[in-house]
Amino acid sequence: MDELDKNILYILQENSDISLSNLSRRIGISKTPCWNRIRRMEEKGIISKQATILNRYAIGLPIVIFLSISVGQHSPEWTAKFDKLVHSLPEIVEAHRLTGSGADYLLKIVSPTIESYDIFQQSLISNIEFTSMSSSVSLQEIKYKTNFPLELEAQKID
Repeated sequence: MDELDKNILYILQENSDISLSNLSRRIGISKTPCWNRIRRMEEKGIISKQATILNRYAIGLPIVIFLSISVGQHSPEWTAKFDKLVHSLPEIVEAHRLTGSGADYLLKIVSPTIESYDIFQQSLISNIEFTSMSSSVSLQEIKYKTNFPLELEAQKID
């Protein structure tokens, strides 16, 4: 990626709805080369998709819970079952496998109420084997970003 690609990505991360003519004007190239660069970055997987970011408060999902899960086994069968379960539950908006902490997995879950989360958690408990589980309710979202700092890239993607 060169500086023009990075400029395109910075702008698209802030506003994926920007028109091609406006985008190309802002970065200083014509529409066809701009479109070709976007297309190339999509083909390389640099741009994986464009999305609309919703306000979770406005859609009735004000509660965010971070659920830490520790497991006693990491068999391929358990992992496959867990992956399938995580992908089937829309309340889980992020899932991470961890190292260096007391937990093996961290799930980010959204919920309309604490009571709804409790029902969700009880269902989860009945569907997976684990050694411990700990919930942390977010009291305030201090920072939430959907764009990546491109200046931190570790290695070039060809």
